[in-house]
Amino acid sequence: MPTPDFRFKQFTIRHDRSAMKVGTDGVLLGAWARLPENKGGASPQRVLDVGTGTGLIALMLAQRLPDAMIDGIDIDAPSIEQAKENVDNSIFSTRINMKELDFSLLSCFSSKFDLIVSNPPFYKEETLGGKKARDAARHTSSLPFEKLISNAAKLMTDDGFFCVIIPFQSANDFISICVANRLYLTRRMNIRSTERKPFNRVMLEFCTSIQPTENLTLTLYDTDRQRTTEYKELTKDFYL
Repeated sequence: MPTPDFRFKQFTIRHDRSAMKVGTDGVLLGAWARLPENKGGASPQRVLDVGTGTGLIALMLAQRLPDAMIDGIDIDAPSIEQAKENVDNSIFSTRINMKELDFSLLSCFSSKFDLIVSNPPFYKEETLGGKKARDAARHTSSLPFEKLISNAAKLMTDDGFFCVIIPFQSANDFISICVANRLYLTRRMNIRSTERKPFNRVMLEFCTSIQPTENLTLTLYDTDRQRTTEYKELTKDFYL
């Protein structure tokens, strides 16, 4: 059983009622996603967290972007209720808006975003486990990559970014779908648990123009199962 809450340096996440619990994937993406520039300070950056779950990534980005306005959306009502509680109990509550919303419904959005992030569902239908809320949070049937990417492309500002964390083996297909939607890879970080393990996750960043791609790797744990220097550096502002 997971603990009912997870404490970070500037906020606490309760996740006992959320379809998806606090996990390493969300922490990595929240710490790694590129921050959009607030050009001239004329207006706050707009950020969208698709499939927000507990609100973890939204809260991490609020900590990193002190002027941003952030929307978190999810199709699971209990997750959104708990995400709202997590936000309301944080010092970032005035800048984060949580909504029960299906990202497939493009007509629900009235503005574009400087940064769109997602830790999307990625398991195939054959692995459905029979628990409706958790299955929806984990399986591509609830938000296929094609729909996630095409809508992200339509909702991004011209100089915006789209950042995801997905299984390593899905990267080539995901990148190809992005190119078909005129989104181009700018950063890639391959992730493995230890140096002896194969890569099992990848973080990808896209923008609307073709640019050189930065390719990096991240190993999470050393031979003593301690966090590596690179992992600690990436997450130093969040983990206690």
